[in-house]
Formats: sequence, structure tokens, C-alpha cells
Amino acid sequence: MARELQTTELKKGVRLELDGKPYHIMKADFTNPGKGSAFTICKLKNLETGAVFDRTFKSGVGTGVYEPDLELLVVEYMYSDPDGFNFMDQATFESIHVSNDQVGDAAGYLQEGIKLDLLFYKGNPIAIDLPNFVVLKIAETDPGLKGDTAQGGTKVAIMETGLQVKVPLFIKEGEIIKIDTRTGDYIERAK
Repeated sequence: MARELQTTELKKGVRLELDGKPYHIMKADFTNPGKGSAFTICKLKNLETGAVFDRTFKSGVGTGVYEPDLELLVVEYMYSDPDGFNFMDQATFESIHVSNDQVGDAAGYLQEGIKLDLLFYKGNPIAIDLPNFVVLKIAETDPGLKGDTAQGGTKVAIMETGLQVKVPLFIKEGEIIKIDTRTGDYIERAK
């Protein structure tokens, strides 16, 4: 049996198992009201379905959450097909197929050869962890106009992967830019 986590261990970024399902803590707020017992309110994201909800855990009481049976593999993205995405395990060179649902919005950041972490729960792939930043080429955007500066507004650019990103007005089609995968924001031109 896995070890039960204490309320003091429930912090942002922690992965846990609750009611036989894997979760990721997106936010954790500890509250000590002065009267009554302290508690932690956590915003949990189901790693299999992506559903998000809040859960309150009282301090000093068994939490009912455990360390999950998770495994992280370093993989390289190879290609997609109608059923999902194919990755290569960097240790064994085996091909691993991940469904469209499990990849979700991260699909827009995937380009051939990108290395990332693939999360397994009880031996099955459930999610991918992208690097914090990716470099993508702009496939389509409105042309920049003379006089556009970095201080000005933004416009939408469509990346080679189909991802849409807001970029400054001076950015041109064909340029390569750095994007934050956590927020989807333009960071800078890539060299």
C-alpha cells in the first residue's frame, strides 16, 4: 500500500492519488481560523480526465490521499496519426502511443524531435509534461506595418503546429519565436 500523505505535504505541484485516481495540486491554501481546526483547501486536477475541483483537507486527520504509482519517462515526439501521438522512449527506443485526449492542448507545442516527459499511472500513459519553453516557426500572420514598435499592440500568429499565439506587431511570417508552454505567451524571437 502506498504511503498516506499528511496535510503539511499538500502543496502546489504535488501529485497524489485520491479515490484510486491520480491528481495534481494546482493550488493549495492553508487556513488556521484560530477557532476550530486548521485545514488546507486544494484545487485538484485529475491527470486522466483533466477535470478540476476543490477539496478541503482537515489538519491532524487522515487525508485519505496517497503517493501515486507514477512513472516519468523521457520521450521524443515522432509523429501524430488520427488516433493520437507517437513518442519514442529514449532509454529503450520503443514506440509509445498516446491518445489525443491525453495530449490535449499540448498538441500545439509538439514538433518532431522535441524531448519531453511522459507520465505513466499504473503502467499506462496518462499525460505529457512539456518543457517550459518551445521554439516554433510562424506559418501565418498579418504583415508588420512600418512604424510598428515593440511598445505597440499584438496580433495573432499561427505556428507551424497550428497553435495560435499573440505576438507583437513587428513579428513577421517565417520568424522563429520562443513560447512559454505554461501560459501560451510569446517570450522573444529565437536565434
